[in-house]
Amino acid sequence: MTLVAGIDSSTQSCKVVIRDLATGALVRQGRASHPAGTEVDPEAWWDALLTAIADAGGLDDVASLAVAGQQHGMVVLDEHGAVIRPALLWNDTRSAPAARALIEEFGAEGMAERTGSVPVASFTATKLRWLRDAEPEAAARVAAVALPHDWLTWRLRGFGPASAAPLGPVLDELATDRSDASGTSYWNPRLGEYDRELLAACLGHDAVLPRVLGPAEAAGRTVAFSATPSAAAPAATSVDTAVSIPEGILVAAGAGDNAGAALGLGATEGDVVVSIGTSGTVFAVTGEPSADASGTVAGFADASGAFLPLVATLNAARILDSTAALLGVDHATLGELALAAPAGAGGLVLQPYFEGERTPNLPDATATLFGMTLASTTREGLARAAIEGLLCGLADGLDAVRRVGVVPERLLLIGGAALNPAVQTIAAQVFDVPVTVPTPGEYVADGAATQAGWALSGERPAWPISVVAEPTPDHRPVIREQYAARAVPQL
Repeated sequence: MTLVAGIDSSTQSCKVVIRDLATGALVRQGRASHPAGTEVDPEAWWDALLTAIADAGGLDDVASLAVAGQQHGMVVLDEHGAVIRPALLWNDTRSAPAARALIEEFGAEGMAERTGSVPVASFTATKLRWLRDAEPEAAARVAAVALPHDWLTWRLRGFGPASAAPLGPVLDELATDRSDASGTSYWNPRLGEYDRELLAACLGHDAVLPRVLGPAEAAGRTVAFSATPSAAAPAATSVDTAVSIPEGILVAAGAGDNAGAALGLGATEGDVVVSIGTSGTVFAVTGEPSADASGTVAGFADASGAFLPLVATLNAARILDSTAALLGVDHATLGELALAAPAGAGGLVLQPYFEGERTPNLPDATATLFGMTLASTTREGLARAAIEGLLCGLADGLDAVRRVGVVPERLLLIGGAALNPAVQTIAAQVFDVPVTVPTPGEYVADGAATQAGWALSGERPAWPISVVAEPTPDHRPVIREQYAARAVPQL
């Protein structure tokens, strides 16, 4: 049996899945948590990865691996390979003014043409501009810029600060893939090249960037070494003994998290993936690149050689967390309450911008509850409005990817919230496309495992995907009509 490993280093945690290359069968898995916040020391990701590897039983029998990770995170390294400052994550919005400045300098249409996307606070380029302006001494020290999955791939291959890595700080050995490169806002997905002018305009000077690998290419192989999580690692996410990385494991290119999920789901043209996680995403695999000058759709590349037009929202599953906490119930009871209210919640509409919003681009917005009457302001109505508000924001994303040429035939609803029967039922009422809910799985990690198998064998694995629910289509236009009537104009 040939085993491959897929790693998902997400905002909240690190997951490792180890699968049989021939069948895709799950052999074992491991997990470790990440610290909360919108900026994180990358060493915390490394500590969690070591712990997750140990929890998964190690890598001694693994032939190939790949890392998929949260997109956009800014990892800046000095000439010695040391991390200069904590990484700003995708959900850190302090660089919103920097995004506006870049649009003023290069134009929305110009940025869309050059990078496939109009920059928002999530993107790496805006974070580099923020660093240049807010911390100029740190910016001046930057010798290389990486993303979370790039940096972890580099570390797994034995590179890093001389004090912590056997092969030392060889910055030219940084490697990435087209999906993650396309989320930086200084890589052109049409040409497959970095835009060095944009990088210098953001950071203030040029720097080493990871080489961009193709879907089946490998970054290299591991060297034998042992590592122990740092003493500063949270006890809940660390192991006490050294974790051994064996020699000779093939290390594939890796991917951004959404591209990894698309691979893991086996998504093809006609499929639209709607993911309800910390963030909400709507994306589709297409054969042609897209460029949306409005900035709503990011024209990313995918991890298979195609393209991945994507809409992201900052507010997703935590809308339900917050509402459930307010009502003093668990998620199952929240769903039961929601289904006891009529479609449209009697006119109650939640615009759920609890943490600002990325789509629409309103980083300083707050959540608002509209349509409160004595009849509509009930526990049931609020529960229903929360789920409808969540799904309406994602349905707006579906409309946006349609505008760049996507023709949806099936909607794949994933994420923990997708398992709630109320979310499934209401999704079939909000979306005008048939909804399918795949069996719960670690699809980002599975996509990384798929990529690892692809790099090892030369052929993309086609592992089966099972389905847990296919709610009956029951489109109720009133839900979105009410939501649209309360829309806040984009500023």
